[in-house]
Amino acid sequence: MAGHEIPEPADRKQVADPLSDLQAAEEARHSCDPAFRHGVVVGFDGSTSSERALAYAIGMARRSGSGLIIVHVANRLPTTVWAGCEPPVFVDVPDHRTEVLGLELACADYLSEVPWILVERGGDICHELEEVGREYSADAIVVGSTHGIVGRIFGSVAGRLARRAQRPVVVIP
Repeated sequence: MAGHEIPEPADRKQVADPLSDLQAAEEARHSCDPAFRHGVVVGFDGSTSSERALAYAIGMARRSGSGLIIVHVANRLPTTVWAGCEPPVFVDVPDHRTEVLGLELACADYLSEVPWILVERGGDICHELEEVGREYSADAIVVGSTHGIVGRIFGSVAGRLARRAQRPVVVIP
């Protein structure tokens, strides 16, 4: 064909590298603000015990001069409740509670003393708190104690977290 050159494969420019896109997405998922490295992770859901844990974590972060990573774990329900399928499959349930908590925290005067961020996760509370702690190389995880029959039957979040965590866990009564 006169007048047309077909470029060799070595001359062709690749428009998008699928591997680099995956690597970039993975790095973005695991990257975190360096200002919060070695900070204090606290589980927060707005309950009285989580408010006490937040107050303790604020003091801990202030004394150590570090940031505060507030974690809210959103609801996930097994579809087996509705569909009866095996094995259990988890479905994300819209949880607007994180937005409400974020607004409440943004207006709170007691958080003005320390730098803080709010992280939303979905899944098992213990796993997600430990995962956030690992991502931020947290010095400690602070949680409130669980009261009531649910904690007695299924085991408290604090107890399960203390058994499996790779960093100090502070349980606030």
